[in-house]
Amino acid sequence: MDEQLTHFNEQNRAKMVDVSEKAVTKREAVAFSKVVMSKETMSRIKEGKISKGDVLSVAQVAGIMAAKKTAEIIPMCHPIPITGVDIQFDDSSEDTVLIEATVKTTGVTGVEMEALTAASAVALTIYDMCKAMDKAMVIGPTYLVTKTGGKSGDFSRESMES
Repeated sequence: MDEQLTHFNEQNRAKMVDVSEKAVTKREAVAFSKVVMSKETMSRIKEGKISKGDVLSVAQVAGIMAAKKTAEIIPMCHPIPITGVDIQFDDSSEDTVLIEATVKTTGVTGVEMEALTAASAVALTIYDMCKAMDKAMVIGPTYLVTKTGGKSGDFSRESMES
């Protein structure tokens, strides 16, 4: 962890990193999040009985949209051409939705922030759609699972309690 921080200029002020000399590579990142809720809320999601609509379908679209808009809400992120976004759910639990967001690009910078933003937006959307009946829902943890491509190489989280 001795790497220098790259988002500061000579005056120690924030800057957007110059990636113009970086090589174009195929890049992918996978992020995870989860939403823990009451058993009743989970049951109503599975039965399609949430008044705002199909929770997981809406959350899936929110995740895709969030990945595409990441550079607009995270100040130092570069706008990048995303080539693919996939949101997967595991709703087999009685009280938890597990979320996996995969984002791909071919470019000069990675998609870790896009995957993390997508997973976060999915979780927030689930909360938003169910908050009328369950304000006690808990979001997280949210974390990077894997990333491939780029100068820094591949990353794979050894383990994380889900």
